[in-house]
Amino acid sequence: MPPDTSSASNGRDLTNHAGSDTENEDEVFHDARFPPEEETRLLAESHSLKAEANNLYSAASYSQAISTYDRALASCPSYLDYEIAVVRSNMSACYLKLGDWKAAVDSANACIEGLDRVVPPSQPEDGKEGAAKEADSVVEIPVDDEVNEQAALQRIKENDERKRDVARIRAKALMRRARAKSELGGWANLQGAEEDYKLLAGMENLPPSDRKVVQKALRELPARISKAKEVEMGEMMGKLKELGNGILKPFGLSTDNFKFVQDPKTGGYSVNFSS
Repeated sequence: MPPDTSSASNGRDLTNHAGSDTENEDEVFHDARFPPEEETRLLAESHSLKAEANNLYSAASYSQAISTYDRALASCPSYLDYEIAVVRSNMSACYLKLGDWKAAVDSANACIEGLDRVVPPSQPEDGKEGAAKEADSVVEIPVDDEVNEQAALQRIKENDERKRDVARIRAKALMRRARAKSELGGWANLQGAEEDYKLLAGMENLPPSDRKVVQKALRELPARISKAKEVEMGEMMGKLKELGNGILKPFGLSTDNFKFVQDPKTGGYSVNFSS
């Protein structure tokens, strides 16, 4: 999936800090804005760097593209969450190409966190539910003249376009995160990938090619999750047995003296002692 070239304006995800004072400082920092002229200049610089990075991606120069996307992030005002989310999503695509699955997950996470600040996931973005609610509701536009009415209608149109853009980028980021988690493997990562694919399966804005990938993954993941769970549980039990033997050895005992019997109905275990 190629990088996104969206240029709609809407901050970089901030690290969560303990303490309300620090959180308030973060909020103030995020909400602080540049003067309009300076914001326009910084945004144009960021867009130019992003376009350069997109070209590097197309030329398969993924490491260079990542460095250029980083420069685009540095130029972009930190409160423009949508713009930064798009760059983060593109960086995730680069990391996927390089096989750096962990970095791909981290970039996709940052993208989704930023989008959640623009349009919270609880708000309908582009589905039947949202359409039904809009059809049943009446939007009142408090206006005094025709000019104000046109401006209000334009704002509604731009808001709808923004929601569609957010839904599209969120779907891309989820696809990239799910792919990376699936490649990382392991019980927790595979479960996370399945959760993302289930979210994607419910999105109506998904391209047919992506929907096929999602459906295939949802068919294959349950068996992979079950196998990963079995392996990790076995490893955990082995470590517990080793630890237990160390504790019991001074008493002339070992974990072999304790038999774990699983209840097929509940899945729980009972312990029987044998000398």
